[in-house]
Amino acid sequence: MKKLKKVLLGLLSIIMAISLAACSKSSSSKQKKDYTPKSLTVAFVPSQAANKLEARAKPMEKMLSKKLGIPVHVTMSIDYTTVVEAMKSRKVDVGFLPPDGYVLAHKQGAADVLLQALRFGIKQPGGQNTKDLVDSYRAEILVKKGSKIKSWKQLKGKKIAVQTPTSSAGYVFPVAELEEKGLNVLKDSKLVTVTGHDQAVLDVLNGDTDAAFVFEDARNLVKGDVPDIMKRVVPIYFTKPIPNDTISVRSDMSPAFKKKLAKAFIEIGKSKEGHEMIASLYTHQGYVPVKDSDFNVVRKYDKIIEKEEDNK
Repeated sequence: MKKLKKVLLGLLSIIMAISLAACSKSSSSKQKKDYTPKSLTVAFVPSQAANKLEARAKPMEKMLSKKLGIPVHVTMSIDYTTVVEAMKSRKVDVGFLPPDGYVLAHKQGAADVLLQALRFGIKQPGGQNTKDLVDSYRAEILVKKGSKIKSWKQLKGKKIAVQTPTSSAGYVFPVAELEEKGLNVLKDSKLVTVTGHDQAVLDVLNGDTDAAFVFEDARNLVKGDVPDIMKRVVPIYFTKPIPNDTISVRSDMSPAFKKKLAKAFIEIGKSKEGHEMIASLYTHQGYVPVKDSDFNVVRKYDKIIEKEEDNK
């Protein structure tokens, strides 16, 4: 009888432990979606010179604050990994993340996607905008006009300007696609990490690197300083379409506040002053709702990169 009692007590203890764990998990899950900011921190990462981007992003503080009714603070980070870590540690509420940055943040439970940017399509040759708004873009590989490099096949052993490993256009898509074609640039080329796609273009122009991985058409970033840049630096390869940048938010943000925030960003993108600001930041032309599954192509390319790094 005593033995049976011990067994029953043991089973009861296990059941109670499971119940408490379930309650705790349920409570934790509920809590994760209850966060409503009393002040909002928005993080950007330079796609061009950081001092220029920061100055152009500052007006967003006032625009968002007016629509949300709370203080807004805009901050600059050195790279996308820093933003992801800041969102994970709850120091940043909103991150302007590229597809790979978002996928990384979502995988770590740090962020959910809120909106996706729209951009003008690009017409080649010449890299000029079309009138069509699109939800994807391409990466391109640039070389200096007159270079002996005419094809991606000739990049072996060459020095290439790239962005950080979470940059879709400045790293992931070109590296992954070249790997699929048989060229492992991580092993067979010299990658030089630079800050900003404008710097990558200038590195090619100045002969500091033989090529650069940038978004199409990053040459426009330096056109004001180098009017003939389109003739002096030319593309030799374009990747498949990449989903446009995201506005991502902390994963514990409440649905009600997400809805309010999405509405605010969409309205800012449609206003004259707001549209000018987001266009100057990342060439964004507006924002639309998006699903997490739209970024599965990014996950596929990330796996190729992971495999390539393991074999480096």
